[in-house]
Formats: sequence, structure tokens, C-alpha cells
Amino acid sequence: MQLPEAFKEKMKNLMGASYQSLLDSYDQPESKGIRTNTLKLTPDELANKLPFNTQGVNWCKDGFYIDHTVRPGKNPYYYAGLYYVQEPTAMAAVEVLDPQPGDWVLDLCAAPGGKSTQIGARLQGAGVLVANELVNSRAGVLSTNIERMGITNALVTNEFPERLVDSFYERFDKILVDAPCSGEGMFRKDPGALADWSLERVDRCRGKQEKILESAHRLLKPGGVLVYSTCTFSPEENEQMIEAFIEKYPYEVETVELPGITDHGQVAWTRKQQQAIAKTLRIMPMTVKGEGHFIARLKKLPGQAENLDIKQGYAKSRLKKATRMELQDYSDFAKNNLDPEFYQKIADRLYLLGEHLYAIPTGIELERIANLKLLRPGLHLGTFKKNRFEPSYALAMALNLSQARNSCNLNDEELAYQYLKGEALNLTASKGWILIGYNGYPLGFGKASEGLIKNHYPKGLRIRKK
Repeated sequence: MQLPEAFKEKMKNLMGASYQSLLDSYDQPESKGIRTNTLKLTPDELANKLPFNTQGVNWCKDGFYIDHTVRPGKNPYYYAGLYYVQEPTAMAAVEVLDPQPGDWVLDLCAAPGGKSTQIGARLQGAGVLVANELVNSRAGVLSTNIERMGITNALVTNEFPERLVDSFYERFDKILVDAPCSGEGMFRKDPGALADWSLERVDRCRGKQEKILESAHRLLKPGGVLVYSTCTFSPEENEQMIEAFIEKYPYEVETVELPGITDHGQVAWTRKQQQAIAKTLRIMPMTVKGEGHFIARLKKLPGQAENLDIKQGYAKSRLKKATRMELQDYSDFAKNNLDPEFYQKIADRLYLLGEHLYAIPTGIELERIANLKLLRPGLHLGTFKKNRFEPSYALAMALNLSQARNSCNLNDEELAYQYLKGEALNLTASKGWILIGYNGYPLGFGKASEGLIKNHYPKGLRIRKK
């Protein structure tokens, strides 16, 4: 691999005798992994279903290494949301954050969704996840991944971090800042990161990270936990960033220990030699099987309140509480097609956004999110069409097959691919909406009529070939 000369010179000066081992690591294949979606099954259950070999990741009990030649995104179980394709060291940040059911958690730089879906699985449907992504196209990918994994208690926002402060000032129990960075830990897997790297890019990323952390501080409640992570080796974006942050804001650096990871932040690479930096993690590709990460866990201490101009008057929400009359077509669909326990559980949280129906997470105040650009204000249940209700892909992925009155469980892989390509299924089924599954796990909806199941898998997600 042809590394930038400026990068090599910088790392040689920093690492000394261990520099050569870093260089040697770039001659090894990239490390690939998948992470179990524990909203749907256990890691052991997943491993037993997969047609390729897996090896456990020490620091994440839900994660597996897979061979770098495997294409995990081509398996029907991927489309069923049983796992997320994720680089193994990238799994470590959420393990450090340790979200618990009931927590309010913010993933501030969330796309494409690896860490957000990991948080969502840890919450197990209880609490609130706000997944934010500034770049519009990436936010769409994030939203799709959250839907595929069957997460029901998430909001997806498409905002500058500072725009969230009015809505969520000191509201979150835990915040993850997986900051945009110079991407030095992506060189083996992403040629674009290698081509874009420069010393100037390191400086630009540092400036962005400072602003993002400032917003994160204002969004975290006192006593809450902030985890900062990057996939770069640059001290300016890692140790020095955390050192400057704790000098400015009231935070304690908490000790981070994960199985299989022994390297910590380098105090010698900071400006003021803050010893607390030794409590952070620096994961390097020559000491673990992975691409590399930096992780710091920070606890917010009580401090003097900032004199901020937090807006108290909020705009009228475009979301509105659905009336019984407006819900008639949905209610008919739910009673005829869904298990009562499922639709009764969300009955008091149904809101309309235009023709779309959502179940918003418990505790969300509509007026506080009215000014935000929302891609997903909760679980999208479906769309009202003329004289009918059409259920959504997100609803299908949030269900178990047993929660649908009418389901079709495909045991044939070729039939599953046929459905995922958007083709009709020549199968006999009871007339009406039907939840299509593969080996016990939903893929999406179809509609049965006259011995044929018409395909309602989203056009934008359909595959061309297996």
C-alpha cells in the first residue's frame, strides 16, 4: 500500500521503534466483521444459521470476525436484519458507552448506522435513541438501516449538532460522538480515505470535532456519559482533543477497559501531559485484529450553568395526533392483520405527518422537535392511500412473524431472492396483506390475490441479483 509520505513521517516520529509494525499491518487484509442484531436473535443462534465461518470478537459479545473474502451483504439473513456488517474495532465504542434499556441516547454523527443500530439493540425498545446525521444522503442510509434492524424507538434527525440544543438541552443520559475524522484507520478498507488524507485535512477535522463536542456538552445532562471516538491515529484529533475538552468543560475521564484491548491513550502525545489521558483507549491495527479506533469515556460533572439563549417558544409541529376517524383505515388493517398486543401497545402514540402514520417514542414532546428536520420521527407504520392503509417496510421489520395474522414463511433461498428482487410470488395465500419471511424472520409485506402474492418490498431496496 502506498501511504502518504507526510503520514509516514508523522507516525515514525510519534511511534519510534513500533513504527515498523504499523507499516507491516498495512500489508495484511482488512478485518471484516458482523454484529448480531439482538432484537431478533442471540449470537449463538446467528452463528448456527450462517453459511460462512465466524470467530468471536473479544470486546463485543455480539460481534464476529468473518473472512475478508466473504460477502455478508448477499445473504437473505442480512436483508432480514439479523446482523449488521461492521468493522470489529468499530464495535468497541458502544461497548464503552454501555447504553441500558430506558436510557435517552444521542448518536450525534450517526451515519451509516453501525453504532446507532448497536445502541438500538442494547436499548431493547425501552428509552429513546436520537440518531443524527448532517449529510442528507448519508442520513437516508442511516434511516434505512435503523428500519432494517427493526428498531422502534428511534428518531432520525438531519441537523447541525448545535441545532439540537434548543430541543434537547441537557436531556440525554448518554451521548456518542463518533466524530468525522481524517480516517487513518480506514486506509486498508477505503481507498477514498487514503486518497483524501492530508495534514490540512487533520486540521480541518479538528476544528469540526471541537464544535461537535461543544454541542454534545450542552445536550448531555449532568452525571451523564459522553463517549468520543474516532477511526484516526492522529493525536490532534484524539488525545489532544480530549485534553483540551476537559480543560474547558467539567468532565472526568473514566477508565476504559475492554477484553482483548491493552493499548491506552498516549500522555506523551498531548500538549500539557494530562495524566487522565492514559485512561482512554487507543486501538492500533498491529496489536489487535482490526482497523483501529480511539475511544474516551467522559462523565459530566456538576458545573456552573451556561447562560444560553435556549428558545422557550417552539413552532407548531407538523406531526399531529391522529383522531379515531382519521385512523379508521389503519384500525381496520391492524385488527385484521396484527396481533392485538402489538397495536394496542402503541395506540396512544399514533401521529400523522401528512399521509404517513408514525408511532413516536414515549416521552418525546412534539413542540420540542417541531423545528428539527426529521427523517424518521419514530416507527413508520404506513401510508394512507385512497380508502385504504398501506403498511410500511419499517412495520414489517419491527414485527415477528407470529405477530401477523397472515404470514408466508419462505424456506427456499431462491424464493427469498425472488422476493428481494421485487418479483411476485406464485404462492397460494389468504387474500389480503401478508407478512413475508425467510426461515422465520420478516423481509417485508406482500398482498395476496388470486393465487399470487404481489410484491411490496421497497423499490429502492430491491436487489438485482443474489
